[in-house]
Amino acid sequence: MLATMVAATTLGDLQPRVEDESRVLLGGVPWSTYVVLRDTVDSPGLRMTYLEGRLEIMSPSRTHEVSKKQIARLLELFCLERDIPLFGYGSTTFRKEEKQRGLEPDECYCRGADREVPDIALEVIVSSPLIDKLEVYRGLSVREVWLFRNGTFEIMTLRHDQYESIERSQVFPEVDLAALGRFALAEDQHAALKAFRDELRQQV
Repeated sequence: MLATMVAATTLGDLQPRVEDESRVLLGGVPWSTYVVLRDTVDSPGLRMTYLEGRLEIMSPSRTHEVSKKQIARLLELFCLERDIPLFGYGSTTFRKEEKQRGLEPDECYCRGADREVPDIALEVIVSSPLIDKLEVYRGLSVREVWLFRNGTFEIMTLRHDQYESIERSQVFPEVDLAALGRFALAEDQHAALKAFRDELRQQV
């Protein structure tokens, strides 16, 4: 079915592989086709981003998945050590037909309570997206998007229906994002988590 849809749509762009990370952009995709594809295509890690008739299909690289998982483990460890209630949703599909938008964050969370829309979404950037994911998140009303690129976080917050870059997360102002980024890049994940935990405990 996927091959049929690709043949029937306009191929907008095909991005070369970056460390085995590939992206394809399809145009003229009806909402109903996107929903069927998302609900039926069973491929581990495959991400689909939909915006007003355009569909990006992305296969994340190993580097991408390692980074997003390590950041998730670090943030979850931080919240556990600081006794902050955290609700994680992984790469759940969020979509809204009336806004013609849908995607899967790398990771996403709510602080303090389980809600329909996550407070923050994490996006690890190894290769450039072919669809403006911030525009998708804006339509889904996600409060903050954490962009992680080359070991550095950029925090985008939703204000007056537009995203703005801010210095520190408003959802997790306690988190030292520079430290989080440093530990996220460590090759030894287990050692990095232990070192991060020890650092947190020394700060109490």
